[in-house]
Amino acid sequence: MPLPPLLTSIVSWLRAGYPEGVPQHDYLPLFALLASQLTDIEVKEIAEELVNGTDPASQHAIRDAIEMTTHAEPSDADVARVRAHLAAGGWPLAHPSAG
Repeated sequence: MPLPPLLTSIVSWLRAGYPEGVPQHDYLPLFALLASQLTDIEVKEIAEELVNGTDPASQHAIRDAIEMTTHAEPSDADVARVRAHLAAGGWPLAHPSAG
């Protein structure tokens, strides 16, 4: 089933913002930031879309990050780093001063 337009645009933006793929250490803070603005279902849909076309190790890391997002808090420094990366690329849901 295709993603809704908003989620499609988020996935496209993430792929453009992370052309080499999201670094494994950024998954948890990235999904925590997304979860602060989107529903759990939307975050999982984005994660599943990011899994498509990635290597098995990345697929596993993405799924682990989603699981951890529901059970663990990323460090403030990790969230700030990812938030700054997203804001530098014009991400509308992440503001460097927020946090």
